[in-house]
Amino acid sequence: MGPRERYREQVRDEVKQHAWEQIATAGVSALSLNAIAKQMGMSGPALYRYFANRDELITALIRDAYRSLADTARAAYDGGADLVGLARAIREWALVDPHRYLLIYGTPVPGYHAPADTTAISDQVMAVILEAAGEPAVHRGLLFWTRVHGVLSLELAGHFHGMSVDPAALVTEEIEALAVVRAGSHRS
Repeated sequence: MGPRERYREQVRDEVKQHAWEQIATAGVSALSLNAIAKQMGMSGPALYRYFANRDELITALIRDAYRSLADTARAAYDGGADLVGLARAIREWALVDPHRYLLIYGTPVPGYHAPADTTAISDQVMAVILEAAGEPAVHRGLLFWTRVHGVLSLELAGHFHGMSVDPAALVTEEIEALAVVRAGSHRS
């Protein structure tokens, strides 16, 4: 990669960092390339050389988030994590940066439609889950997915505040209960 390409990637990374800060402060619907350009000391049109529009920037953020989660899940599984360990790794990933989690699993961004190839990255996360789930992989994988994301979504939205609920223990209990699901059994 030449100096020009390296500079372009550095600027794109800086734009994404500012975008995450905006999302953390005001939510993804308030994302503004012009505001980012101003923060970076650039003109709006200059910034559009790096991202053609807001949707292209959102797509880059979504891909980065899915890639990070897929890498986290794969590393946990390859490191010997069972389903409980995988659930803990996913939860820790989400807690480190909840805005990243909410961008990919929260409320859809109004007016935004992800390109079809974005799902290929998200499929890598499910592939690890199905591999860890064993047989019957699809059923157990989906049960795992809904249980982990159900607890995480409630936790990140603050629905456990004021309750005597330990979300980490709840995730563990949910996934341990899943371990007893046998082929042909639809017990949840």
